[in-house]
Amino acid sequence: MRVRAAAAIIAVLLAALTACGGGDQADDKPAADKTSTKKVDCTDENLSQADWMAHCSDEQPAGGDTAGAEQGIGTGGDGKAGTGKLAWGKPAGTTGDQDFDTGGGTLDVTPTTITYQAKAMGSTSVNGLFAIITVKDKAVGNSAAAESAPAGGGGWHWIAPDGQALDEGENEASSITPQGFTGGGKVQAGSWAWRTIAFDISKEQQGGTLVYVDGTGQSFQWKAPAKETGPELAALKKGMSGSY
Repeated sequence: MRVRAAAAIIAVLLAALTACGGGDQADDKPAADKTSTKKVDCTDENLSQADWMAHCSDEQPAGGDTAGAEQGIGTGGDGKAGTGKLAWGKPAGTTGDQDFDTGGGTLDVTPTTITYQAKAMGSTSVNGLFAIITVKDKAVGNSAAAESAPAGGGGWHWIAPDGQALDEGENEASSITPQGFTGGGKVQAGSWAWRTIAFDISKEQQGGTLVYVDGTGQSFQWKAPAKETGPELAALKKGMSGSY
């Protein structure tokens, strides 16, 4: 009788252990993933650059390779190095203007912030809106570099959603020179500078494609946000205020 009772107790204990999945197996289960619930207002003019890049910048280029976007590779005018549109706020590694006086080294160009204004710095848009964009130019390597000039098709362009191509600085857009973002020309090796570019567009042409053509004719593209956004938004607007 004692043997039968002991056997029954052992059977009950084994059944209980099996139901619980074993003593150590429960500890092997991975902890539930914790998803960040932080909500960020991407239109907040005081949003830090770190928060904007983490929560507001596009994660990958439309129709492209995410690895290419992280490395700052553009569409490739020659069809060899392109990866589709880059995410807004991601750098493109470009070749500078080949003019000897300005330097033809490697230049990282990064559009970071955009705002749309009907009037800016005393000028009124002919077509309805100015698209004003801050760009960070960084000379990479041991040589000075500069953006390519519009002559010959280089520099910055805006492709509207309907396909119309617009050049930087058309109409009154060339008069928009915010303080703190008025750099241009040669960037010395190992340094960087801010500049702004502006386009005179219609309201229907918001959210177009920003295009940069470098010193070798290679094209780089970013899908522009349709609403103002970016970590430099407050500084950009401050630079456009005051006397001019």
